[in-house]
Amino acid sequence: MTHPDPMPYERYLPWRRWVEWGFWVFLVGTNVLGNSITTVIDLRRLNAGFETWKPVVWEASSAVVWLLVLIPFLAWYTRRFPLLWDNWRRRLIQYIPVSMAVCLVHVTAMVALRMLAYRAVGQEYDFGPWPRELAYEYLKDVRSFISIVLVMEGYRFVMRRWQGEVSLLSAPDQGPPLEPVDRPERFLVRKLGREFLIAASDIEWVQAAGNYVNLRVRGHDYPLRSTLAGVETRLDPQRFVRIHRSYMVALPHVASIEPLETGDARVHLRDGTTLPCSRTYRQELRDNAGGMAA
Repeated sequence: MTHPDPMPYERYLPWRRWVEWGFWVFLVGTNVLGNSITTVIDLRRLNAGFETWKPVVWEASSAVVWLLVLIPFLAWYTRRFPLLWDNWRRRLIQYIPVSMAVCLVHVTAMVALRMLAYRAVGQEYDFGPWPRELAYEYLKDVRSFISIVLVMEGYRFVMRRWQGEVSLLSAPDQGPPLEPVDRPERFLVRKLGREFLIAASDIEWVQAAGNYVNLRVRGHDYPLRSTLAGVETRLDPQRFVRIHRSYMVALPHVASIEPLETGDARVHLRDGTTLPCSRTYRQELRDNAGGMAA
């Protein structure tokens, strides 16, 4: 298999989580600092008589809930239900109630933190009439919700382009195909304007990810717009076996199968990766693995 030098992406991977978390910490932190300063200035101009620490508590309590609870949840949710060009109308309907739930969690947790902070100095926090204030907070939260989702999807789009997206080889316009199209021996990868081929035999495992499936090849994930069931019909059943509703694995890469008390199992691969195996597919995996202990 020939392909462009993957070193820039490989160098980024060890830092990926640090960069991702660092981005959100920096963004939320600067927002807290900026909003706290402007709120204090505005209150002083109005001679409102608020202690300086109160606006800081207001902003910090909101930021803590976003950073520790809601942003991680949205990262998981948008991976599970990604917003893409071909599904944005359906996702919009689905995301509206989610944004309401996010706002409710945000406000409830935020108010609880403020009450604790106020009580720590012997004061009481008054949020105001809940219906009115909740509606006001939703108008703000829905903008934050939209911004966060768009940033996350934009980042994933860039990462997919950096890694390369996979497509199936199509039949030629003239003449017979060089290999079976219904069960291809290779997949075409487009990466930053360049194209190369990966062999189906090099795929280690496959994972469903929303409207995509990720093909794992030598430490890289190449997304293919398809369903897991669709990919399963195109891969050699003597080599690839379904182990979970979201995973398939290449049998030559399986090192061992660890049974669990629940009836499920863990599949340990030769490179140290661990994949889940549900009880539905455990026996089939054991039979196809040729007597491997399970």
